[in-house]
Amino acid sequence: MSKTVIKVENISKQYRLGLVGTGSLAHDLNRSWHKIRGKEDPYLKIGDINDRTVKGRSEYVWALKDINFEVKQGEVLGIIGRNGAGKSTLLKILSRTTTPTTGSIKIKGRVASLLEVGTGFHPELSGRENIFLNGAILGMTRNEIKKKFDEIVDFSGVERYIDTPVKRYSSGMYVRLAFAVAAHLEPEILIVDEVLAVGDAEFQKKALGKMKEVSIGEGRTILFVSHNIVALQKICNKGILLINGSVAQQGWIDEVANNYLALNTDMKTMFIGEGLNYNQDKIRIIKALIDLKDNNDKPLISDSLEVIIQFKVLKKVNLNLTLVVYTQNEEHLLSSPSINNDGSLYSLDTGLHEIKCKIPPDFFNTGVYFFSILFVEEYSKLLLNADKVLSIEFKENLIKRGQYLGNWGGSVRPNWNWDLNKF
Repeated sequence: MSKTVIKVENISKQYRLGLVGTGSLAHDLNRSWHKIRGKEDPYLKIGDINDRTVKGRSEYVWALKDINFEVKQGEVLGIIGRNGAGKSTLLKILSRTTTPTTGSIKIKGRVASLLEVGTGFHPELSGRENIFLNGAILGMTRNEIKKKFDEIVDFSGVERYIDTPVKRYSSGMYVRLAFAVAAHLEPEILIVDEVLAVGDAEFQKKALGKMKEVSIGEGRTILFVSHNIVALQKICNKGILLINGSVAQQGWIDEVANNYLALNTDMKTMFIGEGLNYNQDKIRIIKALIDLKDNNDKPLISDSLEVIIQFKVLKKVNLNLTLVVYTQNEEHLLSSPSINNDGSLYSLDTGLHEIKCKIPPDFFNTGVYFFSILFVEEYSKLLLNADKVLSIEFKENLIKRGQYLGNWGGSVRPNWNWDLNKF
């Protein structure tokens, strides 16, 4: 059984809003006076929750409130939440760059953190000098660092500038070297914030692969914050969802990610009225909807459905309608054009028209899907794109698909026929 390397118990972090230092001496004296008398800190009883959408009534706010979780050795934990949910504050506490107001943390192993551009590097020192400095901070000998040096420089791709002071690096170069140092100097625990987004796509892919490699191959523990849900699902096995500074959910990464995406998606089938930007000189969409034939309240993967589109043709047109489906991670899943088998288009006169696209049951997997509607004249001229204008969330049908309660991979899950023959 894997041992627990991080244990967070009742962590809370309170900040005071307003000008720095205003009234702080009086508040500190008040805290000390209560402590001397054996009383509870009076400011722990006040403060608003960390909700940016409402105006608070207190000058104190709880960036984090009563956070509890454990991380096992070799786990990759994804921390998910909107901006301001408390993700970075939590990582700063775990990295010991700030202290919690209440609660305790137990960490077993060396920790390397990559929280923001500039973390852990001295700007006046060269890249080479900063590699040795960071290794020394992690408790490594000079010989140990030398053995890793070439590998770090090669991974970072900044060999030409390795003897240049890092204050002259671009943000991308900075992050490349900082991540290479953090990933290669063998910390038991690696903490990475959204900082990887500064790098280019090629480096992000390389960095994600390295994190997966050190986790699976070397048993290192990783805490990873990102708004890229696809990246989180690729490398993480567990997840925590933070909402307004509190843990709303923790568990398998796919379940946590699905819940987060559902919270940020209007799951109601949308109707489009006239004049709502979905019109041009030849076409105007009147209405679009998803009609669930079997179950309109709680769509299951075993349900069939129809996408119904009503539109007005303002000028005669040879038309092809295409339905484009995206996953909840906004990855392009498929496109289904209305072009007939013989290649013919709809030749439409002016007036009101309705078209239906029938989708069979047992095709989609569980989760959220978005539908875009494209109106194309002839074969290639795009007239109108109603981008991700419809959405739907499918739930599991345990009765029909068996009692397995785990996550089925993939964006689609067709119910194909299987035949077993004995020879």
